[in-house]
Amino acid sequence: MIYFLSDAHLGSRAIDTPQVHQQRLIDMLCSMAKDATAIYLLGDIFDFWCEYFWYDSSKEQYSPFLQTLKKITSKGIAIHFFIGNHDIWTFGWLEKITGVVVHRKPESIEIHGKRIFLAHGDGLMPSDYVRQLPKKIQKKIQQFIFLRKVFHNPILQFLFRLLPPAWANNFGYEWAKNSRLKELSHPCSYKGEDKEELVLFAKEQEQLGNHHDFYIFGHRHIELDLMLSRESRIMILGDCWQQFTYAQMDNYELRIKNFEL
Repeated sequence: MIYFLSDAHLGSRAIDTPQVHQQRLIDMLCSMAKDATAIYLLGDIFDFWCEYFWYDSSKEQYSPFLQTLKKITSKGIAIHFFIGNHDIWTFGWLEKITGVVVHRKPESIEIHGKRIFLAHGDGLMPSDYVRQLPKKIQKKIQQFIFLRKVFHNPILQFLFRLLPPAWANNFGYEWAKNSRLKELSHPCSYKGEDKEELVLFAKEQEQLGNHHDFYIFGHRHIELDLMLSRESRIMILGDCWQQFTYAQMDNYELRIKNFEL
């Protein structure tokens, strides 16, 4: 069995019981490990994650989760960690201590003869998408694109890693907390097939001849399973923050499920 999950946002300051939340994710992974051949973590597993040049005591809060990852990979089960827009700043330490394989960009893979496009989903949209939107929304998306370039800039990443972890973490976690609280107060539900960026992105890929049997994304915190055509299908995984949804694939089918204790 192969599993796909995303958007746990571990450590979020908007979560009242972070240890309980972390344990639920651990229980979920341990359950998957019973029959998994591979597990794909499609981004934003942490609400904020940065590996500094200095010792960062805040990482100790994730010890149970990190130990679980190591335990699973030590059994020969591959765990693929795709960076999201909240956990971009990993530079080798996470791989070293857990054995996960880190992916910094979308990947096309083949499983059971099916071609699959995997990505967190942030920043993916069709080429002409922004120009068709109202000016106010265009401005917000352009601001997001600019911030994304800043966060991915290697020079700025290097400089950020030089900051004292206590100060930088406070900035990062508070920024992320505001995002979680905004989502709780103004949830962005499914926009519809003709407006959802990731659906439109996948459709454009198909039109360009870059065919995939499945497109699997995180990022949006919505649960979606949609046929794009008779040969292509898109899944958005929901989240492991509130919904605890995930996808599983065996030789015959791919489906979204809920993890229940």
